[in-house]
Amino acid sequence: MTGSELYEYFMSLHTRDGGLVVPTAWDCPSALMLADIGFEAIAATSAASAAALSRPGSGQHVSRAEHIDRARLIGQLTGLPVNGDFHDDYGGKPEDVTQTVEAAATSGLAGIGIIDTSGNPDQPIHDFDNAVSRVCSAVRAAKRRIVVTGGTCGIVQGELRLDETIRRLTAFAEAGADVLYAPYTSDIDAVAAIAAAVAPRPVSALISSVDRVWSFTDLRNAGVKRITVGPTLHAQSIEMLLRAIEAHPATDLSNTTAAVHPEHIDELLALVQRIPPWRAGRTFASRSPGADGDQLITVHGQDSGDHGAYETMQGRTAPPRPRGTSPMSSTHPGPPTDG
Repeated sequence: MTGSELYEYFMSLHTRDGGLVVPTAWDCPSALMLADIGFEAIAATSAASAAALSRPGSGQHVSRAEHIDRARLIGQLTGLPVNGDFHDDYGGKPEDVTQTVEAAATSGLAGIGIIDTSGNPDQPIHDFDNAVSRVCSAVRAAKRRIVVTGGTCGIVQGELRLDETIRRLTAFAEAGADVLYAPYTSDIDAVAAIAAAVAPRPVSALISSVDRVWSFTDLRNAGVKRITVGPTLHAQSIEMLLRAIEAHPATDLSNTTAAVHPEHIDELLALVQRIPPWRAGRTFASRSPGADGDQLITVHGQDSGDHGAYETMQGRTAPPRPRGTSPMSSTHPGPPTDG
């Protein structure tokens, strides 16, 4: 699949009826589990990547190369579009953004967020003109090979009111951003105002453990087309680990034993070496199993040498997932659509 085909496919998930839910993966097993459940795209965020690498902060201590390599591997393993959240995009200047977008696009990422955070506590967001220039540079570098999300964190940083946030997002849309994003918006009416202001461009919204929780229906009715969860899933996994650990001194082993079976984990990890071409990133949107033959690809220098059937964790041959059966669809099991 070429970059332009990947761009068109990922954009189509944003513009269809029902929209798109994009969970965050922080490592290979989490990515494979999300793909197996039926999610149609995955986010590789700076915060989750930093936590997985035992580094503090929201991604400032993860290099551009490390982040892109992790996102690219997730895409290769799952065959799903991967959206990269690169925090401050590794530099405040427009030319820095150009380098980041070019590296992400050539590595096969489907999307990238260009956010106005600066990493500077004295000036947490870029000034208006520089923020717009950075999005312009991203769009020029993307060349419709990768979906560009223009975002502002002015609200969460306490730097912008709603009207100023809308002014920025409108300017990002005029600069060519494909999707618009303003996390931690104060209320659902504000989300709706943002969606109306930038229409027909799709709007992405964040559901966070530190934010007010809205239902999927509320967000869809407000005009949101993409729903993301940031590092929430990773935080939930840590919470479950802490509960299991705390149960040991009290000799309450119920939380400890209520876990995924080791064979389940082994089967997930086995997928790393048993990925057919139709799940290898280049074929998922337009091909089906066997379109290029049944030979399996090499991952991390390991050639499986196996031409047998690819199997899911239930031992069944995995068919291509039908279009329109995302976790936001009532016809497919997934996160509840009513929140």
